[in-house]
Amino acid sequence: MEKLPKGFPEYSIMYKTLSKKIKHLELQRETTNESEMEEMELKIQEYRLEIKKIKKMFPEGFFEDEY
Repeated sequence: MEKLPKGFPEYSIMYKTLSKKIKHLELQRETTNESEMEEMELKIQEYRLEIKKIKKMFPEGFFEDEY
């Protein structure tokens, strides 16, 4: 079994928080006007980038949902 990174609980919590924010923004996107849409898309991309960084620290398949 691969080792978990230092700060495991914090990264795990951060992953879950970012995942929830992405889901929330994706739901909001459906009812948002165009002027706010671009800002939301940028936030979603930023959150997904952070999730990728976190996932690289953990063993493959550690997190079930994919972003």
